[in-house]
Amino acid sequence: MSLAVVYTRANIGIDAPLVSVETHLSNGIPSIAIVGLPETAVKESRERVRSAIINAGLEFPARRITVNLAPADLPKSGGRFDLAIALSILAASDQIPAAMLQPYEILGELALSGEIRSVVGVVPATLAARDSGRYLIIPAANANEACVVRGASVYSGTHLQDVCGHFLHGRKLPLCEFQQPALSARSAIHPQIGDIKGQYAAKRALIVAAAGKHNLLLIGPPGTGKTMLANCLSNLLPELDEQEALEAAAIKSISKQHIDPLQWLRPVFRSPHHTATDIALVGGGSAARPGEVTLAHKGALFLDELTEFRRSALESLREPLEAGAITVSRASYRIKYPANFQLIAAMNPCQCGFYGDNSNQCRCTPEKIQRYLDKVSGPLLDRIDMSIEVPRLDFNLLAADTSTVIASANNDHDVRENIRQCQQLQKQRNGKINSDMNTREIERYCILSKKDQEMLAKVMKKLKLSARAYHRILKMARTIADLEAEESIQQTHLIEAITYRSLDRYFAFVSPVAQEIAPAQQ
Repeated sequence: MSLAVVYTRANIGIDAPLVSVETHLSNGIPSIAIVGLPETAVKESRERVRSAIINAGLEFPARRITVNLAPADLPKSGGRFDLAIALSILAASDQIPAAMLQPYEILGELALSGEIRSVVGVVPATLAARDSGRYLIIPAANANEACVVRGASVYSGTHLQDVCGHFLHGRKLPLCEFQQPALSARSAIHPQIGDIKGQYAAKRALIVAAAGKHNLLLIGPPGTGKTMLANCLSNLLPELDEQEALEAAAIKSISKQHIDPLQWLRPVFRSPHHTATDIALVGGGSAARPGEVTLAHKGALFLDELTEFRRSALESLREPLEAGAITVSRASYRIKYPANFQLIAAMNPCQCGFYGDNSNQCRCTPEKIQRYLDKVSGPLLDRIDMSIEVPRLDFNLLAADTSTVIASANNDHDVRENIRQCQQLQKQRNGKINSDMNTREIERYCILSKKDQEMLAKVMKKLKLSARAYHRILKMARTIADLEAEESIQQTHLIEAITYRSLDRYFAFVSPVAQEIAPAQQ
């Protein structure tokens, strides 16, 4: 037989579209041509494949070889097609029965020795192969990634000879079996919420933010514990369900990040440096790569020293915060990445850091304070659900062993359990977390009494809040009620939610009171 077809998978964003490797042998001057919109790395596979087949002790046919990667209009990149091309050549030259390859999809890059090297995007390819009802053969180095997909039939190999033996001699390749995730251990790197002394209001806000996955901004002088509080979130977030964890694992897979098959349910916690560029945050580049907003999908993105980030980088967060996804468009490609993340940010109140601090005098003029706050735009702040001040602690409280967590529990384990139950209640009611509710769902599940509606209307008018802020207040009130296992939103829940928006006007402008106080402090 001079024609053979082998199936494989390309890598476009977090999708893995099917690619058919069609190989035809014909008479003529011995050569190999690869067509079907291959990039340079794919074109170079002909030399890798030739050497791998010869060094594996097999015969490379001395004929005119044409390899077509279909569909022809789909861009092909990387060395992931090497193994599929090699097997298709062997099948076309009758060294492997072509019919045996039909139930399989093949992924792997070949070394000149015939060894199979790892590739990116194994998790999306495994999901696609499972849904198509085919077996998948991957490099042994990627076996851990495939183990997170339940119901997939995946074999792993280390050498081209092993794969040929799988089809010819009955020496079956090792099967990658699904591994049930263990109860994940909490991070020893990040602090526990019980380790933080004082800051009761900030800790309460952090618990509410974790329970409803609300965006949170911490503002206060240097050294008051903003960064420590934000890092506590990593140990508060409950495990993801399997579908959410698979989405996060697929992103890790295309980003060359390690996936622990026993701990992959843990939500990620990303903390980029403030020198990160726009592309580093939202993704893109000459070769499309996911940014921090995508790498933090179903987890948290912590931006410390918020005002030190580039203005353009911060503005690029506005669309993914609202849409839960980011579309990267360039002249040569257009890719949509998921970006449903929880934003946690921390910043100082002014350039010197001591505006409003009773212990230190602020050295900034009102104009400098205004310029400093202007680094964060109003539209971006409007997308942050909660703003909370983190004041300096009294020395006696700092030195005393009085660490407490204000919630229905008094230790970290109980706080996490309370948050888990709260999120479970939200998913049972609406199939999603409160922060993801749309307008219609807010109207259905966030019902206020007439008295509370009137109170909220006055607050909206006084603080000049937007419609987006109105909806976010209702979502927070619903989360607070869920934390207390209340069926309906009470006035106390609404008042607490409103207090988390009390800094809106603080960021929008320097008030006349502030302009009077600032010169007096100098």
